[in-house]
Amino acid sequence: MKTIYNPTPKEWAALTSRPTITTESLNESVSTVLKQVKERGDQAIQNYASLFDGVQLEDFRVSKEEIQEVSKQVSEEIKQAITVAASNIKKFHQSQITTEARVETIEGVTCWRKSIGIEKVGLYIPGGTAPLFSTLLMLTIPAQLAGCKEIVLCTPCNKQGKVNEVVLYAAQYLGINTIFKIGGAQAIAAMAYGTETVPQVYKIFGPGNQYVTKAKELVQTQGVAIDMPAGPSEVLVIADEKADADYIAADLLSQAEHGTDSQVVFVTTSKQKIAEVTEALETQVEQLPRKELAKKTLTNSLMIELSTLEECIAFSNEYAPEHLILNIDNAEQYIDLVVNAGSVFLGAYSCESAGDYASGTNHTLPTNGYAKSYSGVSVDSFVKKITFQKLTKQGLKNIGKTIEVMAEAEQLIAHKNAVSIRLKKLSDE
Repeated sequence: MKTIYNPTPKEWAALTSRPTITTESLNESVSTVLKQVKERGDQAIQNYASLFDGVQLEDFRVSKEEIQEVSKQVSEEIKQAITVAASNIKKFHQSQITTEARVETIEGVTCWRKSIGIEKVGLYIPGGTAPLFSTLLMLTIPAQLAGCKEIVLCTPCNKQGKVNEVVLYAAQYLGINTIFKIGGAQAIAAMAYGTETVPQVYKIFGPGNQYVTKAKELVQTQGVAIDMPAGPSEVLVIADEKADADYIAADLLSQAEHGTDSQVVFVTTSKQKIAEVTEALETQVEQLPRKELAKKTLTNSLMIELSTLEECIAFSNEYAPEHLILNIDNAEQYIDLVVNAGSVFLGAYSCESAGDYASGTNHTLPTNGYAKSYSGVSVDSFVKKITFQKLTKQGLKNIGKTIEVMAEAEQLIAHKNAVSIRLKKLSDE
């Protein structure tokens, strides 16, 4: 990892930039896939399954028999882990459901707001080097709590036409029955436009590679909502001189193993801690099955020494990490200083992996600096909020003149008349 000692605030902007990905032809390639799926539907899906995934699919819907069969292939240990994680995720997200009060803004004028689940949502779950069944829990549970009526799942299959058994078991556990063996940008296109087989949805959720991310970005410009701008995973760890170097190294590597386009950042007030973490990284990385991926990620990553913990947090706010770990004494006293982060982990034992899997918070979070303006996925992500208002006769009398004056000032006389006509009839009663 590149090490920088006491950079000035003027240098922070350059240090907070993410690794760049060469994408000269990405926009054109993904646009072609979207166009083909929109125009040719299922046939295009089948062609891309053959071209990209090396599999011939006559029917890319996962059958009930396939869903039932997977229960026999998944260990009881994994089933139990899914049960515990799902329970915690449900508890945390259920707490987000609130009933908003009706407000009388002036006598006779009552306003309120109601959350209604988005009717049709699409979930994309990657199935390549890391089949993210945990993400299926993170997306499905809040969608169900929000009251979404139709949940469509797309996830790629292998060359034998089989979906990862744990992903499929998690879907069965959650009660999802509309599942398709489709990956990549073509999956996003299928859910965005609909095909003869795949239902069209109103909002698409889920992570993916650069092709999936670009496809989500493009369909968003065509009126299909997406969860958030998201890219490669990242973590920023802040530690003081008392922090355990092995814990820090383990947290950095937990994100580094995601892929070579990820980034991990270590910020500390201790030069000695940088040396200790460097040594711990060298030892731990060699023990990882995905060590080559992790090593490449580390070359894109940073270790930074700053003078104070307050300065470390200020740097983090500029970086706006997806995950922020405060591995420092009395971490909670620094909470108010954190203004830009997707999810925050406090203290030595709050490893980022807890949030990834089972603590209860959602792991679908903004990356690439978008934590400055976006939140992670929650129940709110799956609802739209409709405002209601009711005016009594007295209510219209109370605010009628205000409306008339404002409408006339904007030269919108029909708006004024909608009030004036009513007020005249009321005065004639």
